[in-house]
Amino acid sequence: MTTELQFALADIPVPMVYATHRIIRDCNEEFATLFGYRREEVVDTSFSRLYPAIADFVRTGEMWRHHLPGGAVYYDERIMAGAGGKRFWCRVNGRSRDAGDPFAAALYCFEPMSRKVTETTLKLTGRQRQILTLVAQGKTNAAIAEEVGLSRRTVEAHRLRLARSVSVANSAELVAWFLSQPAG
Repeated sequence: MTTELQFALADIPVPMVYATHRIIRDCNEEFATLFGYRREEVVDTSFSRLYPAIADFVRTGEMWRHHLPGGAVYYDERIMAGAGGKRFWCRVNGRSRDAGDPFAAALYCFEPMSRKVTETTLKLTGRQRQILTLVAQGKTNAAIAEEVGLSRRTVEAHRLRLARSVSVANSAELVAWFLSQPAG
């Protein structure tokens, strides 16, 4: 005999949020605290307030819309913004329940990362940070291009500019530099 367990978001000990069309409909205290808010301050608000810039919100939405079909799990790493403008790296895992509209009803888990937001990473554009995290995940230029909706050549150009901007010679050194950023 199997017993089906059910949990409310408040019972889950990691930062979790339920959203419809990128509006936070419910979250647990862990999620609100991660961003420096009280739960009631974020419920029924747009995720856009938790991004460093509106362009980051838009770019992330485009990527997730393309790669989060119903039932699939998708994740990325990004810089988020908490109360008072505090920036921090976060790994976000999400799952949609609607195959036709990945934002109609979705659950997201936010995992703060110990990677520090440095002056160098803040100087990178949002697109460069996006590509950098995908490179660090071991993805090829072709896979990154498909994931973010750019040409392979554009991704190659971004990687080259990224390497030059942090004074490394190649992609391997770029990944090593990124992963060696001091803990926050």
